Amino acid sequence: MRVVAKIGTSSLTDDVGVIDRAMIANICRQIAQLRADGHEVVLVTSGAVSAGVSALGMKERPSDMRTLQALAAAGQSRLMEVYNAEFGSHGLVAAQVLLVPHDFVDRTQYLHARDTLERLIELGCVPVVNENDAIANDEIRFGDNDHISALLSHLLKADVLILLTDIEGLYTSDPRSDSSATLITDVYEGDPLMSVDAGVSGSNRGSGGMASKLSAARIASWSGVRAVIARADIADVLNGIVTGAVAQISPIGTTFHGSDRNLSARQLWVAFASEVNGRVHIDAGASQVLVRGTVSLLPAGVVRVEGDFDSGETIEIVSNDGTLLARGSTSMSSAQVTQSAGRRSSDLDDGFPQVVVHRDALVLVPR
Repeated sequence: MRVVAKIGTSSLTDDVGVIDRAMIANICRQIAQLRADGHEVVLVTSGAVSAGVSALGMKERPSDMRTLQALAAAGQSRLMEVYNAEFGSHGLVAAQVLLVPHDFVDRTQYLHARDTLERLIELGCVPVVNENDAIANDEIRFGDNDHISALLSHLLKADVLILLTDIEGLYTSDPRSDSSATLITDVYEGDPLMSVDAGVSGSNRGSGGMASKLSAARIASWSGVRAVIARADIADVLNGIVTGAVAQISPIGTTFHGSDRNLSARQLWVAFASEVNGRVHIDAGASQVLVRGTVSLLPAGVVRVEGDFDSGETIEIVSNDGTLLARGSTSMSSAQVTQSAGRRSSDLDDGFPQVVVHRDALVLVPR
């Protein structure tokens, strides 16, 4: 089985942000056992910024991007020192892989990243993946490793994505404020995944939270990958999820079962991991055609435009009453959409884009 496991900052550091070496040792031991049992494992880790905060003796995590990037550079090497030592104690070689969003949306970079990771796995390494926070542009970045791990599970055709965190899984409401909250053990395609109170990050040391894990789980599910959100400190949690042994006694976390959708990496990025820069409202006829099947959005169906966006940016497509229908990477700027709204493609000037959003860059949003 091929496993992508992600562990967040809140699980890797103590209350003051110092790297919890015992937790890393525990995770590395579990991965070593999975490897010994014949499974392939890719680890996605957070913690570089927190390690940098600790190394430089800061009292709290700063918020300005310039400092955060510098701290990530200082902390990443220290984080890898621990992983190298712990994996090495089990005879395994850790291989650092730093990724940015461009690696998933550019076809050449996507294939290069996949080939590199596949070769590392073939060589017997354990890829240890993190976002390249030290150089990532604030406007073009993931912001958390939940999305990276989900997109990696698609890229590598993983069998299961495991999101390790500091709470048991997805609850019907926030268990920290509602004593009646109950754990949701299974979520299937079509369930209203985002209708519950997802809450926020349980600590101030990380950038993720339950909302980002829900989004990552949906990415994985839409890729046909089983995804599990679970506590990192459950004994042998990785083996329990992979083999199902522990779950036979007591369910582990929340399992999001894979669907039969077949989305490209670009579509997954557009649907879940990219920033929305505007909205296009379409008429009733265009709405009906759009929801019946995957078709390109043409200028003739556009009623009005919200926001200021450029070609290639992600926009939402909504019906005239404001219902969200789809997201897509636009082939036109907002000015071009406004100029061509309501006009047939054949009436547009030569050289003018013929579609607002091409069907290959469009994803319908479940309702």
